[in-house]
Amino acid sequence: MVRTVIRFIISAIVLLVVSLFIPGFEIVGFFNALIAAVVIAALGYLAQLAFGKDASPQSRGIVSFIVAALVIYIAQWFVPTMRVNIWGAALAALVIGLVDALVPTTIR
Repeated sequence: MVRTVIRFIISAIVLLVVSLFIPGFEIVGFFNALIAAVVIAALGYLAQLAFGKDASPQSRGIVSFIVAALVIYIAQWFVPTMRVNIWGAALAALVIGLVDALVPTTIR
């Protein structure tokens, strides 16, 4: 339980940092970033159920990149202060994917 909370907090911090540097990706406040982290995780889980393991962030393929960008784009409809255009979602998915590759959040 504690590990899950820590992962969401780290994800929220990553989202805030990404919002500082990526044009077309904006999120205001830590609490909203935390909500966004939960929403993105839930949408990612649903995408993995719908499309299988090929759509999971851990597969690191083009399909997972596209799904990640769409998940980030769709998440803005659930988070009050999150504004994302499709290019911002793609860039954010790329940066978040690189961060996840360098600092994995799951044990492989």
